[in-house]
Amino acid sequence: MAVVKLTAANFDQEVLQADRPVLVDFYADWCGPCKMMGPVVEEVSGELDNVKVCKINIDEEMDVAQRYGVMSIPTFIAFKNGEIAGKQVGAVPKSALADLVK
Repeated sequence: MAVVKLTAANFDQEVLQADRPVLVDFYADWCGPCKMMGPVVEEVSGELDNVKVCKINIDEEMDVAQRYGVMSIPTFIAFKNGEIAGKQVGAVPKSALADLVK
């Protein structure tokens, strides 16, 4: 499944109202570790059929990043039923992202 690009306008609908677990990648284009994690996020999206994977650029959507206390990037937050189910900061192995949304 393709990674969904989030904005402040579609965040609530795509993440908080989703009918399945959601993994959100908070990133910035200038961030080296974020670039390194890009292909990993794509792989997770392709391998986990029951999980929606999304990305949100913190430079473009600062309000959303602040709402969820994102201080460092990349930050990965798992949501289940509109609630935060887990959080991981920094570059991590693919298995850690998969475990976050299980």
